[in-house]
Amino acid sequence: MWAWLAGRVLRNRTGILIAIGLLTAFMGYEASKVQMSYRQSGLLPQSDPAYGEYQGFLKTFGEDGNVIVIGTQGEALYTPANFRQWYELGRELRKIAGVDSVFSEASLFTLVRNDSLQKFELRKVMRELPQTQPQMDSLKAHIRDLPFYRGLLYNDSTHASLMMVFVNAKLFNSEGREQVIAAMEVPMERYRQATGLPLHASGLPWVRVKNSLLVKGEMPLFVILSLSICALLLLAFYKSWRVMLICLGVVLLTVVWAFGSMALLGFGITLLQSVIAPLIIVVGVPNCVFLINAYHHEYVRHGNKMKALQRMISRVGAACFITNATKAAGFVAFCITYSDALIEFGLVATIGIMVLWALSLTLIPIVLSYMPVPKPRHLAHLDRRWLDKVVEAIVGVTRSSRPLIYGTTFAVTVVACYGITRLKEQSRIVDDLPADNPVVADLHFFERNFHGVMPLEILVDTEKKGGALKDATLKRLDQLEDTLATYPEFSKPLSVVDAVKFMRQAFYGGDPERYGLLTGTDKRFMLPYIENLTAKGTGRAAGGAAMGKAFIDSSLSTTRLTVQMADIGTKRMDQVLGKLRVQADSIFPADRYKVVFTGTSVVFLKGSSYLISNLISSLFWAIVIIVVLMALLFSSVRILVVALIPNLVPLLVTAGIMGFLGIPIKPSTMLVFGIALGIAVDNAIFFLARYRLEVKLSKGDLAQSVDNAIREVSVGIIYTSVVLVAGFSMFAFSRFGGIQALGLLTTITLLTAMLTNLLVLPSLVLSLNKRIMSKAFGEPMLEILDEEDDIELDALTVEHHQAKADQP
Repeated sequence: MWAWLAGRVLRNRTGILIAIGLLTAFMGYEASKVQMSYRQSGLLPQSDPAYGEYQGFLKTFGEDGNVIVIGTQGEALYTPANFRQWYELGRELRKIAGVDSVFSEASLFTLVRNDSLQKFELRKVMRELPQTQPQMDSLKAHIRDLPFYRGLLYNDSTHASLMMVFVNAKLFNSEGREQVIAAMEVPMERYRQATGLPLHASGLPWVRVKNSLLVKGEMPLFVILSLSICALLLLAFYKSWRVMLICLGVVLLTVVWAFGSMALLGFGITLLQSVIAPLIIVVGVPNCVFLINAYHHEYVRHGNKMKALQRMISRVGAACFITNATKAAGFVAFCITYSDALIEFGLVATIGIMVLWALSLTLIPIVLSYMPVPKPRHLAHLDRRWLDKVVEAIVGVTRSSRPLIYGTTFAVTVVACYGITRLKEQSRIVDDLPADNPVVADLHFFERNFHGVMPLEILVDTEKKGGALKDATLKRLDQLEDTLATYPEFSKPLSVVDAVKFMRQAFYGGDPERYGLLTGTDKRFMLPYIENLTAKGTGRAAGGAAMGKAFIDSSLSTTRLTVQMADIGTKRMDQVLGKLRVQADSIFPADRYKVVFTGTSVVFLKGSSYLISNLISSLFWAIVIIVVLMALLFSSVRILVVALIPNLVPLLVTAGIMGFLGIPIKPSTMLVFGIALGIAVDNAIFFLARYRLEVKLSKGDLAQSVDNAIREVSVGIIYTSVVLVAGFSMFAFSRFGGIQALGLLTTITLLTAMLTNLLVLPSLVLSLNKRIMSKAFGEPMLEILDEEDDIELDALTVEHHQAKADQP
């Protein structure tokens, strides 16, 4: 089959080049349509109860993560000049398209009792800007007499003030959100310059936009870095600009195809998708190195360029297919997860890797067929004495020091297993950002002063019409708020209870001492005010007056308590919510109330746990797929076990290092194992395939076959490992923690895999030579390295004259 394919490729090179050119032009056109993804990918499966609860909440109350918070700090805020700037900032932000309303100390509303209509009317707390310091002090005192806003918009103990900016949720799932953030930053900077006071911004919409902007900035940088690193290594290996340009050209065309397929599938660029291009470059160059090495080896043997190209395709085409398939297995396993982002990443990466195989197996021999024969300096890499000494040292060690190799491997594995016991599962919403990033610094500001900005919603369903406003329900809600106040992880909670307290205060002329729940005396007078509550002016920004509608459903049976929480990580969050669940159940009897914890924080917690368990499953399936592919090659259970041992040890070592270094288990670190295994197992495939061939050539001399196999494949393993390690280590310079983990941990895994495949695998084969040999191993279902007859060069009619011209 492969000899036939080699003939077809070399005979029809012009037609193949035209076809690839046209298809690449089409894919390039499609790739130009790819845009950033602005939607939040789902972490939970639709079958999960938490997903249904969150969707039910959204249907009843709307989005919970559409608030950007802006904070400042300092007593200097409460001067007429600076407070005017705070007011002007809110007014400028309100003018921006995409901003629905703004809520701050400079734009507060209070309630005024209207006895004739039996309702409360909204009135601005600040009728006009204060001109003098006494006026400013009077306004501040008035605001402090409204307990509803205490801890919500200001923190007296830290002199911090907060501005809530409610944004259009639909717009913030589109490209237009970047323009909104850019427009917001202009008046924010103006405020800083005018007052000299610090200004901080956070909230889910803000964090999402800043993340996407960082992705945009890093993607071209890593493409350039990966190309530069691979170009330098190729020049160092081959001392040939021609080879370097051919290899880089193939991987760049593959990148175009990958992004074209992304567009055809309707995918956008996410944080994960942003590494597709450099990943293909880093993984693709070793593929090209393997083919170029095969070509040079063959050419040195007989000096016939066309014969060398034909053998390059016929003898290693299947090997390239299998090794690329095992790489793809590490990615295709992501498609069984519930995460849209992982499914899209796995699918595009799989397509890219298999396209890489097809393009490299056709373009490299075709382009080389048009090129002059390699010069002696281009072939010098085949005769490097220092590398020969390294290879002979490997041969010597595997022959004479196998107990030392086994003992060292066992000891390292035991230590790694101990490290694994120290692993902890931990994810944060801003996990991927470095600690010194302004987004993280601003988030910590709000956590210190207002206890966080991540939404948590608690729904209380009384299952009775009007039950949400019953005295018993309100008292229980108030008790729950008091319970939440004991947790430093939560901000001030808001519910219909606060609206009732606010209205009671207004009913008694604004006396702050009257801020509390209704008593039996005033309850019947207050209820009509609640039922007739209407909000004027700025909707949600009307604060307490609008809460009656914002926190109760239309049937008055379900009410909502909303609170913000710190980004404390999934482990601590699980503990806190578990404890809070017990307390909530004790407050609300299960036979009368249904209490649901939901919101972005809960979805993130449960979604992260799902994702980690799915990634563990995907690693299992990646191993299964790889085993099946290897079974096609070796058809022997014993040889499969021998091949897997040196490739599972590196995964244990990496997991152990994570435990010792305190690197937690989270989605970004779990990605590493499937990807690295798919890449590392290629070394075992090449060694065992060569070993089987050497057994045939040596007529059954098993020990000599191992030595010969080491000499044949060690250089290729070292070369490709150097390229992969150099390429993946580049990701360690990313500003995203997840990408850094991908680079660092994959580098560690691949380095360890290189050592185990060069030392442990040959040692195992030598020790178990006779036990692992079987008829099935010698007669596989799929042959990838053999001494099959060449196709007749005269049959290559298109290349006939060129081939003769190239012969020495």
